[in-house]
Amino acid sequence: MAHSHSHSLDGPSPLGPLAAKIVVGLLTACGVAVLIGAALLWPTAQRADIPLPFQNAAGGAVTTESGHVLSSSAAVCGSPSAGAVLTADPDRGQGEAAACVHVLVAIDSGPNQGANTLLEFSGGPGQPVLAVGDDIRISRQVDDVGATSYAFYDYERTWPLAALAAVFAVVIVAVARWRGLRALVGIVIAFGVLVVFLLPALRDGAPAVPVAVVASAAILYAVIYLAHGVSLRTSAALLGTLASLLLAAVLSWGAIELTHLTGLSEDQNNEVAAYLGNVSITGLLLAGFIIGSLGVLNDVTVTQASTVFELAGIEQSSRRNIFVGAMRVGRDHIASTVYTLVLAYAGSALPLLLLFSVANRSLGDVLTSESVAIEIARSAVGGIALALSVPLTTGIAAVLATPPGARRA
Repeated sequence: MAHSHSHSLDGPSPLGPLAAKIVVGLLTACGVAVLIGAALLWPTAQRADIPLPFQNAAGGAVTTESGHVLSSSAAVCGSPSAGAVLTADPDRGQGEAAACVHVLVAIDSGPNQGANTLLEFSGGPGQPVLAVGDDIRISRQVDDVGATSYAFYDYERTWPLAALAAVFAVVIVAVARWRGLRALVGIVIAFGVLVVFLLPALRDGAPAVPVAVVASAAILYAVIYLAHGVSLRTSAALLGTLASLLLAAVLSWGAIELTHLTGLSEDQNNEVAAYLGNVSITGLLLAGFIIGSLGVLNDVTVTQASTVFELAGIEQSSRRNIFVGAMRVGRDHIASTVYTLVLAYAGSALPLLLLFSVANRSLGDVLTSESVAIEIARSAVGGIALALSVPLTTGIAAVLATPPGARRA
């Protein structure tokens, strides 16, 4: 009698109906828990006060307009036209004051569109260097008497970023086809969860660990099933990732408590502490650890589940051989991903490491300072969760994927 076996996305049949039912039951229970957690932790609709650095003169949000540079020249500092709305040539500064850079900017949007303004820069460190034709953003302020003034806000990056995003999407879809398109939809959903749920809940002062775990689990359900389809293969990967995520949450909490990390060595965290007093900085740091581990865990668990199901489709393979073979692949994946993880964090800390390199401080002092210790702890937590996710996911997938010989029996 001719024999054939399936190579569908669902992979080989499971080890009896019970194993599949247990996995589906666990994932259903986890999904219900995520929905209940989201309902209990859902942020309030109350508005938060705008932090002082981001307020305009009236206490509202800073308003920005588009503009482009018409000219740039050296001139005496103190021009009365600096920041003003101009319909004629700007006035020059008088006297023997220091030299500044005067940049004439055309206002391209807002109530003063078509007029110009003059930006004055001292030319010191941190000052922008603007060339003719540069597109920029300028902040618009209106004082108590109704006078409008403008100041440099940032470079205009809308079109370059949009072009990069478009190229990214086209390449992903061209290579991965429909699966790539579904992955892009998953990315949109992930950012939606962060913006709609995670950030407002943290702003309201909700406990960081439950919020981060619920948001991360919701993201995982969306991105894994969207990108890889609904099957036993992806269910094994999802269950392994959820278990590893809980492990990463516990490890993150332990690492922060053990090393006494406060998060106050980072400027953004200090601003949060100053202007959003109900937000726990340690909790914010903890949530960052948990969210940061999602991508690498998802990558490893999906690869391991796929490896197991592919090996299970080979003739003469036993369940033990499948597990051992997949673990060999997993070890290579761990080795490459761990140093990728560490180097990524080291790259983000390069400016800090550069300053330490000229500070004549011992290596021990540098490594144990909070700014570097945060990156070390983040790398360690991610690496441990990553390493343990491999045997965990491989074991789950090996239970679900039945070798051809077992199917014949």
